[in-house]
Amino acid sequence: MKVTPTAIPDVLIIEPKVFGDERGFFLESFNQAAFNQVTGLKLDFVQDNHSRSGQHVLRGLHYQIKQAQGKLVRVLRGSVFDVAVDMRRSSATFGQWVGVELTEGNFRQLWVPAGFAHGFLVTSESADFVYKTTDYYAPEFERCVAWNDPDLAIQWPLSAEPQLSAKDKAGVALRHAEVFA
Repeated sequence: MKVTPTAIPDVLIIEPKVFGDERGFFLESFNQAAFNQVTGLKLDFVQDNHSRSGQHVLRGLHYQIKQAQGKLVRVLRGSVFDVAVDMRRSSATFGQWVGVELTEGNFRQLWVPAGFAHGFLVTSESADFVYKTTDYYAPEFERCVAWNDPDLAIQWPLSAEPQLSAKDKAGVALRHAEVFA
């Protein structure tokens, strides 16, 4: 397993060892001991989620202000542009974002720590997106930052108008968002 820090050092790209030949491939998608060793983190994951979305669907930018969730995300099928935004006011990278392409072919995973908003744009015909979380989903604590907040200026690779849920259409600007200390 290879770990590469992003421009925001707390957000990590994780690349598993992939063994392939003419028959296909094998990879260990998660191993708690190996994850802890290579990241230096000691976390417990409590929930796995799986979504399927069509092309141009943009989900996010979501976070939970209480029961904050760290997320280990990856794509099983298709491709997405995955984004993490630092929502920790005391952080040197507060309000900054990082984006990573995750595809079924590059096998990358992204570690998004608690205290970050998270979202993704489907760039293929469809995508199956899976993630592990460090805390349970708590809708009463869920918040949403506007995907197109000009202060964030996220460079989404849009080729058409994004498809958004009602919740995501109602996202607020970072300057009005509830943030972490």
